[in-house]
Amino acid sequence: MSIRYESATDEHLAAVNAELSAKDTLGVIKWAYAAFGDELVYACSFGAEGIVLLDHISQVKSDARVFFLDTHLHFAETYELIKRVRERYPALRITMIQPELTLADQAAAYGEQLWQRQPDLCCQLRKVNPLAGVLEGARAWMSGLRREQSPTRADVQFVNRDEKFRSLKICPLIHWTWQEIWDYLHAFGLPYNPLHDRGYPSIGCQPCTRAVQTGEDARAGRWAFSGKTECGLHLPPASTK
Repeated sequence: MSIRYESATDEHLAAVNAELSAKDTLGVIKWAYAAFGDELVYACSFGAEGIVLLDHISQVKSDARVFFLDTHLHFAETYELIKRVRERYPALRITMIQPELTLADQAAAYGEQLWQRQPDLCCQLRKVNPLAGVLEGARAWMSGLRREQSPTRADVQFVNRDEKFRSLKICPLIHWTWQEIWDYLHAFGLPYNPLHDRGYPSIGCQPCTRAVQTGEDARAGRWAFSGKTECGLHLPPASTK
């Protein structure tokens, strides 16, 4: 079933998602690449979910387009993991997407350590704007969102209208649990970020991510110094009213 953002009514999306509900993860991914081809891109954060999704994608389209939003603030372990993934999946077209401003430029324009004072603006400059540039030439993008991750993701569907980027967002892992993610990683010996073994279930930029304590939510370590819970990639556009 063909679908475009411009014509994706609620009824159309409901029909597509009903069709996909009978498919497994590989089936959803096969449908997505059949529907969008090279106009589908995967924005990968290289977290545990991201590696599982990459492995599935490689089985469907070995030379898929994969983008990593390189904020220049990631952990060294994250950059090392990307090297290991390139070695395991040499055909994947992994591109490091750079923000318009270097960290020095950003400090000159907005002050030092913007992530501490205005984390939303920092994410806008270093993640949201760069992804918007990537999606200008794409009909759809893929994400490893899972419903279990947080209340803000509990209603995500396989195919979603993305009002912020005026695109369609495909989420093949919505029903996966955290335990299932790890069972898959171990079963197939996939590389993953060693920070996961040190209490970091969700890994973002180094200055804004801490280990999670026993009993805390899996995303409690993200922007722990503020009330922020999302970088902005998966939130609707701000109201203009």
